[in-house]
Amino acid sequence: MEWNWQVVHDVLPQMLQGLVITIEATFIGALLAYVLGLALAILRMSKSRVISLSIYWTSEFIRRTPLLVQLYFLFYVLPDLGVFLSPLAAGILGLGLHFSTYTSEVFRAGIENVPQGQWEASKSLNYSRYQTMRYVILPQAIPPMIPPLANYLITMFKETPLLSAITVVELFNAANIYSNSHYKYLEPMTLVGVFFLIVSVPSAYFAMWLEKKYQRRSSRMP
Repeated sequence: MEWNWQVVHDVLPQMLQGLVITIEATFIGALLAYVLGLALAILRMSKSRVISLSIYWTSEFIRRTPLLVQLYFLFYVLPDLGVFLSPLAAGILGLGLHFSTYTSEVFRAGIENVPQGQWEASKSLNYSRYQTMRYVILPQAIPPMIPPLANYLITMFKETPLLSAITVVELFNAANIYSNSHYKYLEPMTLVGVFFLIVSVPSAYFAMWLEKKYQRRSSRMP
């Protein structure tokens, strides 16, 4: 088995297109995960026990079941119920829903970490709960959340090969289609690993830098 640069030349354009789809699915899915995660965190902290427990068990169900099964449900089962999604839409929705249950815990921990005095001060100023959350609590809670949220973004990026199971032609599937068509696996699969390293390693160092930055900032706070 020898390395063939002609194979690299032939497969590279398809893989670059797949990389674009991978990054697109990651960032849109992450945005969805952050928005839903914040909503789940706020609902989880509701004073209504019914709402709080409902959100808790729903999140637990999503978190404890495999992402691959959820992707299959969204793409193959929902059409039987009259809901049709494109492969990419189903993949993005699956990533967003699955990881929102993890980001919600990050948001909830960050919100609960804000000193109780901040809530009491907002109440004394006659702020509504919405005003308190938007103008007082979240501006203090979100900065320390950025490092773990960035780590989940990297994790989502590494989970995108699962989208190939629902026919999304992302980075891995682009290489796999070429490999199965030409019976050449060394170069395409090696390139998949290289592309993932090129994106994920700098991202991981960036996440570490963010973590150290906010640790220093929090240590300077009285």
